[in-house]
Amino acid sequence: MHALIASPFLTDYLVLKPDDQRAVKIGSAKFGELLTASKSPNELCPQWLVDAARQRWDVDIAGEPLAQAVKVREPSLHGFGRASYEVNLGCNYDCEHCYLGLKQFSGLEWPDRERVLEVMHDAGVLWLQITGGEATVDRLFPQVYARAWDYGMMITVATNGSRLASKPLLDLFSGRRPYRLTVSVYGATEESYDGLTRRRGSFKAFSRGIAAAREAGLPLNLSLVITRHNAHELDEMRAFAENLGVSYATYSNISPTIYGGGETLISQATEFPRKRTVFAGCGAGHTHFATDPHGKATICKIGRDEHVSLLDEGLDGLTRLGEIADALQLRTGGCSGCALSGTCSTCRPLAKLYQEAKAPLSRYCQHGEEGRS
Repeated sequence: MHALIASPFLTDYLVLKPDDQRAVKIGSAKFGELLTASKSPNELCPQWLVDAARQRWDVDIAGEPLAQAVKVREPSLHGFGRASYEVNLGCNYDCEHCYLGLKQFSGLEWPDRERVLEVMHDAGVLWLQITGGEATVDRLFPQVYARAWDYGMMITVATNGSRLASKPLLDLFSGRRPYRLTVSVYGATEESYDGLTRRRGSFKAFSRGIAAAREAGLPLNLSLVITRHNAHELDEMRAFAENLGVSYATYSNISPTIYGGGETLISQATEFPRKRTVFAGCGAGHTHFATDPHGKATICKIGRDEHVSLLDEGLDGLTRLGEIADALQLRTGGCSGCALSGTCSTCRPLAKLYQEAKAPLSRYCQHGEEGRS
């Protein structure tokens, strides 16, 4: 298995280590040298790469065939660098705040998932988030993860951590190390954690998973999810992350479901709204996209109004996402005619879900009722 990845990324060329945030930026000439050399099974790693790998990551690839030590990614004619893949919408928890709503277990069989990953690879996707539902409970998660890793993708797994202590999963992540395991944290005590997930024993499973991942030296990142059930434990949750010595982010804005349902909004901790910055656009549909369990690609996990089928349309379908993204971002519907829309902090697809959920304007519009014109 490869120790490093060399790949185009948007307008750059990078050398990366699968489980490390640091990268080495190289020029097109050096990348071309690696691409040519990788096609010869006996060509050794060039000295400049040996030196860079040792200096950046303390990795020794001296004397090794380039084709074995480095996964050199072919350039893509498509400008996508990132993607997310929901392998299922099902979960072993039943969190009140979950934006997926129904959380049904469904998805493609393996040959079709292979095709989805192939399209992502050919589209140029270098960073891939595998998510769900709870991705690790999906029966085909190991195959999806291994194939994406073997393609030379930098993989983040979004998980609740409940299965991280299982030996098959630890073996998978130890052999093919992820870029990051992003683990949601739902409380600092068993009472609040299990109350939020509505599953007895979930806090104990999470605790075992974190301990096992730490022992295995896996790269962890924590998402502290703040709701009405655990807001009083925010300081303890932060202390937990800091004591582990891992990076973390706090999420306190609860969204409607992907179907525009407002049943999740009751879990909002009203004393902890996160102030959003002015929305100035993003690369959704242009440089990144999302794929659901049935191989339908959308501009992101929120803007699901229109999709393309990766199974039926493949790479050709992805070329339409940019046009779809531009149309979905227009300030239409409940936002049309607002004189202050140029300073709005919520993207249009997300605002649309709030409007369909009949959420209070204060939940998604910083101008409030008085700011509408």
